[in-house]
Amino acid sequence: MLMILNRIKFKISSLVLVLLVAVTVALYLITVAIMHRHILNEVLKRSEALAKSIAASAGYSMLAKDFLGLDNMVYKMRESNRDVEFLYIADTRMKVIAHSDIYSTGKQMRLAQGSVLHRRPDGTTITELSDPPPGLLVIAGPIVLMNKRLGTVVLSVNSSVLQDAQRLVRARIMAAFAAVFLLGIAGSVTLSSFLTRPIRELSTGVEELKAGEGSRRLKVYSYDELGKLTESFNEMTALISDQRGRLIRSAKDLEESCVATIRVLAAASDARDPYTHGHSVRVSVLSMLLGRELGLDAKDLEKLEVACLFHDIGKIKIPDAILRKHGKLDPIEFREMMRHTEYGADLLSKAPSLHKYIPPVRHHHEWFNGSGYPDGLQGDAIPLAASILSIADTYDAMTSNRPYRNAFSEAKTFGELESFSGRQFDPELVKVFIRIMERHVVGRTQNERIAE
Repeated sequence: MLMILNRIKFKISSLVLVLLVAVTVALYLITVAIMHRHILNEVLKRSEALAKSIAASAGYSMLAKDFLGLDNMVYKMRESNRDVEFLYIADTRMKVIAHSDIYSTGKQMRLAQGSVLHRRPDGTTITELSDPPPGLLVIAGPIVLMNKRLGTVVLSVNSSVLQDAQRLVRARIMAAFAAVFLLGIAGSVTLSSFLTRPIRELSTGVEELKAGEGSRRLKVYSYDELGKLTESFNEMTALISDQRGRLIRSAKDLEESCVATIRVLAAASDARDPYTHGHSVRVSVLSMLLGRELGLDAKDLEKLEVACLFHDIGKIKIPDAILRKHGKLDPIEFREMMRHTEYGADLLSKAPSLHKYIPPVRHHHEWFNGSGYPDGLQGDAIPLAASILSIADTYDAMTSNRPYRNAFSEAKTFGELESFSGRQFDPELVKVFIRIMERHVVGRTQNERIAE
């Protein structure tokens, strides 16, 4: 659920970011275009004003044939305006009278060829040169005095000043939009977090409900559709929690009833043979001692205790002629007796709540070397509870009287367990069990001495 939520948040952030990039780029391009046009217009206005100023002054000097004055004017204009590449004054036949390049004076000129940007009503033309050197704007304006055309003033402005201005403007605009873009990213993350906060709360509620912890009311962040959905989820959670509590109580009561029934059946099975009366309870006590020594938790110990009470429940299906026979069982009878583990597992399978006890009941006669029954499991494949139960079951059987023999002593019983260690029993469990029982015997002997 957290992964899904992160994907939603990523999609929202990505969508906002894409829109932000698109809008930012569009505004940047529009702004740059507008600024380019504005700067170009300013350069052209200044160049036209400069050409008109020269034309107005040059008319009187041309009438007076003051060529030295014209040269001085052209020189000063060129020096005071560094962006002017060249400047010259020509007569009506385009013969140069004064030129910023003194060696061009007297030459016949023709207007530069290129892309005409503007053509004014007064005859002024603005041309952008297409031939090298590139980036030059040429302004040609008429020299008119008393409504008589006397010649033409031509000046060329290097557009690098325009490019420098554009670079400066672009840099500033880019910096401004970069700041806006960063703020937009921060805003998109904040917005996505704000939009996904109700979804995150719902996601947390779903996870808690799945884990059985759905008692907390979710916080409602808004009163829109998501807010209404959160309120509905709170109502649903309360209903589910109530129903779950009832089901858990019912299941527990049912399990306790089943366990109680099986306890009665186990006691009845033990009671069928006076020599096995109380056997299941004793096996349960011994198994619990070993389980605690091994460090099993409370839940596993409880499962082990009940499984021990059930371990011979399948013998209820074994005929008395076999179960209570004083002599040795023949092969057919022995095979039927072996089936008590399967009968017990089948009986427990009737109630789903008792399925957890099936492994130790079915496999408590498996051998560590794989020669046991019913499935021939070996080593670690045998459930731990079944291995514990096997040792406790054998110990109680050997220390109890049987029709065909008397009970073994503690020493002989320990010797038998050790002799079958690694074959029938898990050797590590045998060591721990014998250590527990020796400690138990010593404690019991000391208590008997104190009683005497």
